[in-house]
Amino acid sequence: MKNATLLFIGLAIASVGMAQTLSPGKLPQKPIVLTGATAHLGNGAVLENAAIGIANGKITFVSPLSVIRLNAQEAEIIDVSGKHVYPGFINPNNTLGITEVDAVRASNDFAETGIFNPEVRSIIAFNPESRLNYTVRSNGVLITQVTPRNGRIAGTSSIVHLDGWNWEDAIVLEDDGIHINWPRRFNRSGWWGEPGPVKANEKYAEEVAALKDFMLRAKAYSEQSNPEMNLKMAACKGLFGGTKRMYLRADDAKSITDAVLFAKSVGAAFPVIVGGSESWQVVNLLLEYKVPVILERTHSLPVGTDDDIKQPFRTPALLHKAGVVFCLNYEGDMEAMGSRNLPFTAGTAVGYGLPYEEAVSALTGNTAIILGLNDKCGTLTVGKDATLFVSTGDALDMRTNNVERAYIQGRLIDLDDPHKQLYRKYEAKYAK
Repeated sequence: MKNATLLFIGLAIASVGMAQTLSPGKLPQKPIVLTGATAHLGNGAVLENAAIGIANGKITFVSPLSVIRLNAQEAEIIDVSGKHVYPGFINPNNTLGITEVDAVRASNDFAETGIFNPEVRSIIAFNPESRLNYTVRSNGVLITQVTPRNGRIAGTSSIVHLDGWNWEDAIVLEDDGIHINWPRRFNRSGWWGEPGPVKANEKYAEEVAALKDFMLRAKAYSEQSNPEMNLKMAACKGLFGGTKRMYLRADDAKSITDAVLFAKSVGAAFPVIVGGSESWQVVNLLLEYKVPVILERTHSLPVGTDDDIKQPFRTPALLHKAGVVFCLNYEGDMEAMGSRNLPFTAGTAVGYGLPYEEAVSALTGNTAIILGLNDKCGTLTVGKDATLFVSTGDALDMRTNNVERAYIQGRLIDLDDPHKQLYRKYEAKYAK
């Protein structure tokens, strides 16, 4: 009976998902020019009354409209005067596309058994037809990093567009990095509403030593000319050769310090701190070792019980002021569905001191730099993918955000989603 019930739930989810599936976008037959908008370039700069050219999936020019000669015979000219154009927002460190309903275990595919799993590749589980993808991209989030969870070494992430027939179509950067959950210095009990006792992790040093031993063996393996195949060791090779990032999930200042020094001691070429709740306390260390931060969800409680309740809101401004390269993410409870709110976490940071265009960069240009995508996307720059969107209002403000047009690699995508469909359904019933 239990199995039959689970089967029924799974079929119900699948049938609803199929009913809401939207076809991937198609390249237009001729070039496109967006005219008259305020262009937020994603690198800290803004261009008023801009003209943005798109052809063959790439950005061909970004210029003041006054210096561009328009020809309706050569290109489709779209007037977006008074609106805003942004690079597609990038959603790092998230389970979007590999989880559907948190309460239904069969719809979640983001965790593997075992402790050290660098060879586990999240990309093969990515579902480009997830209903959540459509809702999230309605707020301008067009790219996500499909990230595994659990274990000491959770596995290997990949970065995808939220559009495509399959995961091969969606790929932006395959197997971009390996995610490590740094050992906890303290074990907490309870939950945020009813926190329980906090006890020191007596096995912290032992767990760090085991992780270091694994990585040193992986490094030695990578230096062999023709080693016997070992999938776990082979998966780590890019960490030392510079083709993969080492993402270290650490929050408190001491753990961040230990993680950075660990990464350097084992020879990781590109370490990245993920979470970094107390990263503002160790900015000198991060600057010295040139380690960027994928910052915790701004809409969070602080780590320490005695910390200012507004500290997570202020941390982005503190990192920016110190010169630390950082971006924002939406890891945590209900993170896949909640990713639709990623732009508004940046808006909160603006309210607590982060300059507006830097907040945009924390969702676009900075994220692309940290993830190794800067040659492909992240800014409105000639030659990069035309992955961008038009909003009638401020995309970081939940009151005015209204994405009316979006392109992924120059393909105009359908911005319908289950929420909009339900709105139309009940509007027709009650708006009489």
